[in-house]
Amino acid sequence: MNDRFEMPARMRNTGFALILVGLLALIIGGVVLLGGDHYAKTRFWIVLVQNSVFFLLIAVVSVFVQAAAALAQGGWIVAYKRVPEAIGANVWVFGVIAAVVLFLTAFTFNIDGHNPIYHWMTPHGDKILEGKSAFLNPGMFVGFTIVTIGLWAFFGRKFRALSIAQESAPKNSTKIYWTMFKWSAGFLFVYALTQMSTTPWMWLMSIDAHWYSTMFSWYTFASVFVSGMSLVLLFTIYLKNQGNFELVNKEHLHDLGKFMFAFSIFWTYTWFAQYMLIWYSNIPEETTYFKIRQQGPYGVIWYATFIINFCMPILILMSRPSKRNYFTVSFMALMIIFGHWLDFYIITMPGPLGEHWSLGWYELGILAGFSGVMIVTVGKTLTKSSLVPNNHPLLKEAILHQS
Repeated sequence: MNDRFEMPARMRNTGFALILVGLLALIIGGVVLLGGDHYAKTRFWIVLVQNSVFFLLIAVVSVFVQAAAALAQGGWIVAYKRVPEAIGANVWVFGVIAAVVLFLTAFTFNIDGHNPIYHWMTPHGDKILEGKSAFLNPGMFVGFTIVTIGLWAFFGRKFRALSIAQESAPKNSTKIYWTMFKWSAGFLFVYALTQMSTTPWMWLMSIDAHWYSTMFSWYTFASVFVSGMSLVLLFTIYLKNQGNFELVNKEHLHDLGKFMFAFSIFWTYTWFAQYMLIWYSNIPEETTYFKIRQQGPYGVIWYATFIINFCMPILILMSRPSKRNYFTVSFMALMIIFGHWLDFYIITMPGPLGEHWSLGWYELGILAGFSGVMIVTVGKTLTKSSLVPNNHPLLKEAILHQS
């Protein structure tokens, strides 16, 4: 059984090429955009915020999936659990990048005494922003960011370390298995207090600090969860095509396809719940958030995200055969990740840029750079251990699994 992975030269070169594209976009953007007007400078920083937060959150999904499966004692994930482990173990990489970007954006980006992205950093007598200062203040921003990223990174590396340790444990020993169970409960508590509540408020919703939504954290969770599962599927199929993952079959693929389908519907539910009630009640101070996104210059992207993230999954992934077809699920995984990247674009751009938006070389270049970092870091981590979690108590269940 081919249980070791060696990163192919093509994968490595593709990853580094994408990183190079991202670095070139960053350097050229730094020269061109930071030397431009108010909106050009804002564009430089908000694109970095969008991508760093998006890729960090989809990486953390792999830690969440491991914890949820461990608590549910699910054997379905064991056959390819090395993939979410490898992604989760690199949360620290994306966490460091996100922390640097967020801190530089919040504390160094200032135009005429005003922060165009995080307005609450410089309220200047704004009563609404001053009324939220107990939560939206520099100390809370730094504290939440450091603690959140630190805990996410710790659990990502801890889960992988426990999994690797299980291989050398005495045969049929369940000590590490139950240790993982306990650590998973701790992570889900942390995840509930971060991703499910405060962190999206601080990093994303506060960009439009006059507006708020009680659904926002669930909305962003749904977006990154379906993207994270799509990312797991892409790496799983890639390894399968490389001759690894002999234990993985269409039953496991079907499971991942069902997650992509189901949580595309769940995302649509949160999308509708957040939008419909505000639109229907016609609350002026809240409808302004959606007006520029739906009826303004972002209208094309607004409807594109709905088509990509809901219409395509429900039409293509509903049938059983489609969720068991390698090409179909791979294509849809790529579309879903890009569609939710666009969703984060819609979340972040209108607040600071208004109608002066752009979706061109800089945005796509930074996207390419982060994609390259994901490919290289995860690929390198996958080479460091066996792809088959030998000695795992649920390995036999994973082999016999039927979706």
